[in-house]
Amino acid sequence: MSIAMQRVPHVILISGQSRSTIYLRVSQGLWPKPVKLGPRAVGWPESECTALIAARISGKSDDEIRALVANLESARKSAA
Repeated sequence: MSIAMQRVPHVILISGQSRSTIYLRVSQGLWPKPVKLGPRAVGWPESECTALIAARISGKSDDEIRALVANLESARKSAA
């Protein structure tokens, strides 16, 4: 199984949010925490980015987005 990882520039492009907004959303629980890829590199699983963007498009509330983020991060831990 192959998991595509998206680095910050691509996440900025697909989400339409700035770098600082992405990290603000992480701190608010509205975007998943990044995965450490190396000493100076982080990324997000493409499937998580897609799920979050789809939830925003469908009009989910911030509370629903937080629940989705919690589920995505939990799934990460159980897959490891």
